[in-house]
Amino acid sequence: MNSPVVQQEASGCGIAAVANILGKTYPEMKTIANDLGIYADDPALYSDTQYVRTLLRQAGVSTSDSEQPFTLWDDLPDTALLAIKYNEEGEQPCWHWVVFKRVDGDAVVLDSAAYLDSNVRTDFFEMEPKWFIEVASAA
Repeated sequence: MNSPVVQQEASGCGIAAVANILGKTYPEMKTIANDLGIYADDPALYSDTQYVRTLLRQAGVSTSDSEQPFTLWDDLPDTALLAIKYNEEGEQPCWHWVVFKRVDGDAVVLDSAAYLDSNVRTDFFEMEPKWFIEVASAA
């Protein structure tokens, strides 16, 4: 597995998560996002799930149509976008995107947060996913 992509903007976790799924760099994914009218500094991204679906769809990767409630780590599909650090600012829901993957049978979370010592996480008890979007295997 390549080194996980680290987000280069405070609100760029969705762009970085998609880059982690597609095997692209943050600048490559940001250019694609910008070309589609998606910008990390857009406050609408804080509570939107369609833009990550749009970025994946443009690369030929399908996702589940709706968010599924998180229950158990073992119940997750092999690749999923997870919403962690879920909170509400005023009436607006917000979260941090991470990628759950099974690699050679081992579960990991790719977390793009720049402040982490390691962006490959296995400290599952520390994360509290609210829901997930299933991601089909990238081509």
